[in-house]
Order: sequence, then structure tokens, then C-alpha cells
Amino acid sequence: EWESAIRIGVLDCGEEENYETCKEYGIHYYPTLRYFKAFTNQFTTGENYKGADRELQTVRQMMIDFLQNHSQESRPPACPPLDPVSSEDITSLFAKNRHHYTAIVFESENSYVGREVILDLIQYENIVVKRALNFDKPLLEKLGITSVPSCYLLHPNGSHGLINILKPLRSSFSSYLKSLTGVRKKLLLPLQLPVQENKEESTEIKVWKEFDKSKLYMADLESGLHYLLRVELATHKTLEGAELKTFKDFVTISAKLFPGRQPVVKLLETLQEWLVSLPLDKIPYDAILDLVNNKMRISGIFLSKKVQWVGCQGSRPELRGYSCSLWKLFHTLTVQAALHPKALINTGLEDSPQTVLQILRRYIHHFFGCKACAQHFEEMAKESMDSVQTFDKAVLWLWEKHNVVNNRLAGDLTEDPKFPKVQWPTPDICPACHEEIKGLHSWNEAQVLQFMKAHYNTENILYKYTENPTDSSEAEQGDAKEANDKNLVKKPTGNRENKIQEKENMLDADSKVLEKLNHKDGGKGAVASVKDTKQAVSFLGIGFSNIDMSLCVILYVASSVFLMIMYFFFRMRSKRWKVKYYRSSV
Repeated sequence: EWESAIRIGVLDCGEEENYETCKEYGIHYYPTLRYFKAFTNQFTTGENYKGADRELQTVRQMMIDFLQNHSQESRPPACPPLDPVSSEDITSLFAKNRHHYTAIVFESENSYVGREVILDLIQYENIVVKRALNFDKPLLEKLGITSVPSCYLLHPNGSHGLINILKPLRSSFSSYLKSLTGVRKKLLLPLQLPVQENKEESTEIKVWKEFDKSKLYMADLESGLHYLLRVELATHKTLEGAELKTFKDFVTISAKLFPGRQPVVKLLETLQEWLVSLPLDKIPYDAILDLVNNKMRISGIFLSKKVQWVGCQGSRPELRGYSCSLWKLFHTLTVQAALHPKALINTGLEDSPQTVLQILRRYIHHFFGCKACAQHFEEMAKESMDSVQTFDKAVLWLWEKHNVVNNRLAGDLTEDPKFPKVQWPTPDICPACHEEIKGLHSWNEAQVLQFMKAHYNTENILYKYTENPTDSSEAEQGDAKEANDKNLVKKPTGNRENKIQEKENMLDADSKVLEKLNHKDGGKGAVASVKDTKQAVSFLGIGFSNIDMSLCVILYVASSVFLMIMYFFFRMRSKRWKVKYYRSSV
């Protein structure tokens, strides 16, 4: 009913077709609310909503504030005055002859009821709604108003009086005024919205995938990584400071702990080595995306660009999916850290059993799209994460907090009716995890830990529905069988020639990062962001830097010139000696 003054649109940033738009507008969290002023001709990312919470009433009140703060010259013509009228204006209304109803909502200064009723009635004719504050006590007494909010109605025939409503609510006032004789909705032309393309031809029918809930599906984990690296991270055009440090650490633990197929693990390892080799204060996201998409054509790395939910599929597209896969990914990393406690040696992250949890905590804080979810996770982390002393306790901490979240979201709008939020693992997949003490349910944490280590172990992963790279040099072509996929889990070794080629490709990636930073900073700021000009990069497998190789070339040229000069010097000196001491034969 307010669309004559303010329109509301919705964009789903989880849809692949909207990735670029959400990236362009810098959407970091969901839901994000942006306001755009009327008659804006130039591109703008809008004004960010800064409300106390995201309750419907709060958002509606912020919309009203936005309208009131809108500049008068570019205000929507259909938007009525929202400011309160003075006592003098009210008095003058009684002396005028009217052909329509006039309703005056008296309210306190911090009330929004009057403005909401005004906007509710903007599409109705034969009625004008105004608001007034309850400052003029004599006027209120004269009109018989004893409490606010109250509505005083002036009829077209000159009569007037207070509206008697049991509940002085916005909906009650609006409903009463709309039901007055002669008040009817205006005939408005439909909104001229952009015509959407017919997508019926390209729409894929989502086929339900049967799955075993006691198994872990690699398709869920890889789809989660794809969404994390190509969608969620894309909202940050440049990574720097704490964000860059968090991303580097997250990639490091993923490269060391992720029990994935060889092409995916090699991608994570390559990304980790590349991030470590760049001594930069900031890195453009596009450079990271180029490597994830393998623009450098490094042999043997691949990550599917398709979302393929299996154990995380929802009954509707907007349910489960990424959030489910992220939980599975986090559980997998904590379990793998417990199964392989020495995996992080020589990474600088091996000091504490809390390391993986703390990195996940920082990732959620900086990158996870659901801001409210990130805040809840941070509250749980502050409460007890520091008490974790062993790798096994880290596994149990994340399991316990996941169940806390399940309990909080049970019955929520985000809950999938086909997959209700329950305490996990359920008795049907882990009977030994559940006990009963004096009639009350209790968890056997030793059994839970044993179950977690088995469930998130490599042996429990199914590779059905995973996508294989089409390039025969990267992996086997066609649909690989389960056994073949399990063989891919082994870490890549590679021969010397491949490694040399990969190093050269990495150098190309490094140079592209500097080019993008130069372009971004106008060619000035990128150099300053390099901590050490002697960027150590390998040349033909030997640890020479670019400066070292340049000095070698200069010394080679200088030596050649010096040898040539010495050669001509002694040559000329030899000729002079022959002339001076030459004797004619008799």
C-alpha cells in the first residue's frame, strides 16, 4: 500500500545469476537492506540500513525515517507530508469547507502510528490523514482526547468527533478509515517494472537425489568450498588486514586437513603456497578467483563450479544448502585435526588444539553472510571456546554448539519441514550416543566422539554425484567409479618438470596480482604495499629472485665487454711491439 511513495524489491544473492550484481553492490551479509532515493540518475550502491534489529516493525519505521529525511526537491510526488501539523493548522481545519474526510492522528513524539496510517491511506481518495503531537494540552482537552494515540475525524458535512476504537493500533485506525462511506481505492496504473526474460527454456528441473544420511558426501563438501571461494568471498573486492590473515589461515588448514580428491586438494595447496609467496598487505579478490578458476592452467587442479547438494539438499531451493555444507566442512576439519594432530606442523598454526576452532571463528566473523548467525556463533565462542584443551574436545565443542543452534532454530522459518532441526546424531544412526539417567536423556560423549571420528573420516565419504574435470590431464574422463574417486584422495607428488611449470604459472599469477593492484591504485599504491622488494620466487627450481637474475645478466654483459676491451688492448699492443722490434732479413 505504500508503493506510491516507496517500493520494495528483493534480490536473492544465493542465485548464481545474481552473483555479479551482489558483488557490484558490495553485499556482504544477508539480509542486507539498501535504500535508494527517488529520481537517482547516477549509479549508487544506496544507503545501508542501520537499524537496531531486523524485526518487521523496526524495518518499517526505518523506511518512514528514510522518507522523512528525503530531500524535498526529489521527493516522490505521491508521498504525503509526514511531519506533524501545528495547533493553528488544526484549528483552521474546522473553519474550512471540505469535500472529503480529514483524519488527525494525535500521538506522542516517538510514535510511528500516525505516519503509518498516513502511508496506509495514500492510495485512497476522499480522505486526507494528518498527524499531530500531544503537546497542546488545552486543545486535547477541548477535543476530548484523554490518551494517545487517538484519531479525530472531520466529516465532509462539517460534523466532527473522536473515533471510538477499543485497541488504538495502526491496523485498527487504517481499517476504520478505509471503511468510511465514499472512501475508495484510487484507480492506479500498474507499476512499470523491467520486463524479465523468459527463463523457462533454461530452467533445469531439480531431480531429488536419494542419499544415505549415515554417510558423508564429497559433493556437499566440494559444493560448499565452491560457494565459499566463488560466491561468499566475492563480496569482498579486496582482502587486507585481519580479513586477509583469516583467509590465509583458513586456506592453510583446509589444504592440510581437507580429505578431498587429489585435484581439489592440489588446488587448496596451490592457493596456500601462492598466498604465502605474496608479501602483500592486500590482495584483490579477482586474483584469488583467477587461481581458483585455474586461469594459469596449472596441471591437475580442479574445483567444480556447480552446486550439487546431496545430503544438504532442501525441499525448497532456499532451504539448507550452503549453511548445511559449511557445518559439515567445519566438522570435517576438526575431526581431521584430531585424527592427524601433526598435519599442521611447520605451518605456524600447530601451537594449540583450539587453532582450527579459532580460525573457523574468525572466518565466520569476517565472511559468513548471515550476520545474525555470526553474532550468535561469536557469543558461543566467547562463552566457552577458550576452555578447549585437546583436539578431541575441539570436536565435541563444535558438535555441542551445532546442537545448540539446532535447538534455537527448531520451528524457525528457516527450518526445512522435511528435515526438522533435531539433536544430532539421532538414535537411529548412533544408538550408543544416547543414554537415559533417572528418566532424563543424556549424551554419552565418549560414544559421540567415536561416532564423529567415524562419520567424518575418509572411509565414510561417498563420491557419488561429484563432478570430474573434463581435461584428461587433470583427472580421468567420464564418470569415475567409487574406487577410482577414492584413489584420487591421495596427495599429489608430481615430477620435476610439472613442478617447474607450476612455479612458472605461479609467477604469472604473482605478476597479475601486482598488475591488478596497480590498476586499482592508479599505479601508485601497489609498490608501497610490498613489504620487501626482494620477492623470493623460484627460477628453474633454484631459489634465485628476480633481482638476482637481473644482476647475473648485468654481470655477464659487463664481463663480456671487459674481455673484449682487454682483447683489443693487447692486440694493438702486440702490433706496436712487432713494428718497433722488426729487423729486415739480409
